[in-house]
Amino acid sequence: MYGHLALVVAALFTGAAFYINAVEQPARLVLDDGAALRQWKPSYKRGFAMQATLALIGAVLGAVAFSRDGDWHWLAGGVLMLANWPYTFIGIMPTNRRLLATAEADAETRRLITNWGQLHMVRTGLGALATLVFLWAAAT
Repeated sequence: MYGHLALVVAALFTGAAFYINAVEQPARLVLDDGAALRQWKPSYKRGFAMQATLALIGAVLGAVAFSRDGDWHWLAGGVLMLANWPYTFIGIMPTNRRLLATAEADAETRRLITNWGQLHMVRTGLGALATLVFLWAAAT
């Protein structure tokens, strides 16, 4: 049961991350620099709250599923979900802080937003890997 919930949460996380990369980020990049920054700021805050929560819940559910049946796949999927936290703080947060501190957009803002989207793709990949590992565990 906990493993299947972990799988659902990982799939939700992955879907949200994929949506950001495939839909929201491309739409944001057709805006002028100022509008792109104004759109990114509230979107980032809402997305961070949702994805951080899903990553943590997925990791906990994976660990609980592992403790219940001892299948290492549940633990591996949970670790992949949890890996989003340090990756975000180490890999993406410097860009986030610069964008959040930006009052007036310029060409550097566009570069930062573009770079942010590329960095975010790693989160999508971690979620997809966790989903596949959880699926593997559920199938065994």
